[in-house]
Amino acid sequence: MAQLDWQTRWYQLVRSMARVHSQEGEEQLCEWLLRPGEPRVLAFVNAHAMNQVAESDPFYQALMSADVVVRDGIGVFLLMRLLNQPAGQNLNGTDLIPKLLQEADGLPIALFGTREPWLRAARQNVRQTLAPNSPCVTANGFLELGDYIHLAAQQRPRVIVLGMGMPRQEEVAIALRAALGYPCLIVCGGAIIDFLGGKVPRAPRWMRRTGLEWAFRLGREPRRLWNRYVHGNPLFLGRALRMATRSLRQGWPAVA
Repeated sequence: MAQLDWQTRWYQLVRSMARVHSQEGEEQLCEWLLRPGEPRVLAFVNAHAMNQVAESDPFYQALMSADVVVRDGIGVFLLMRLLNQPAGQNLNGTDLIPKLLQEADGLPIALFGTREPWLRAARQNVRQTLAPNSPCVTANGFLELGDYIHLAAQQRPRVIVLGMGMPRQEEVAIALRAALGYPCLIVCGGAIIDFLGGKVPRAPRWMRRTGLEWAFRLGREPRRLWNRYVHGNPLFLGRALRMATRSLRQGWPAVA
């Protein structure tokens, strides 16, 4: 099968995203996610993910294979507005995943990602604050795929949070869904385990409300995030404008 051009990949991914327009809708989404009849994958898409989709068809396929994909961040909001698509609420993983863990209190939880001592601190945070009635199993983010499958099959967590970064966590998520034979929620969580473990602090609330958390993170970790934000954000905006121009001038092919 011929690969789609990056603009068509973007368009199809945007159209596939779940939209939540109210607090009640967010609560209903969380309830549905935590009551799966089979393994279910939740993925988040931000500007960085869109840039990777433009450059990697396998990553695009992994995201399109997720059961639920939601918008994370102001970049994708701007893209949706340019394409005249409803954006819905911003469902960034750093806020939504702790809510899911609180709602999952009493269910077995797994944290797969990052490294010590932050992994241990994240587990302590979950056990003391978010889900005190849940057993919590952990594994660092640098194991072989088979190790995660074996551990999940053995421990049978109902919520599995992956904090391995893109695109690996999405690849692991799809493999776990295919391998596990019991209902569970598999969450592609990015840096969430680092946040829970105190390695990465949250931005001030005003920066989160105005969509500037990326700038706070860049200031904290300039070497690691320079390429992602300083080069990646202008690249994303340029692509978004090209998308908008194509949409206005040519329209779009039917979704395959």
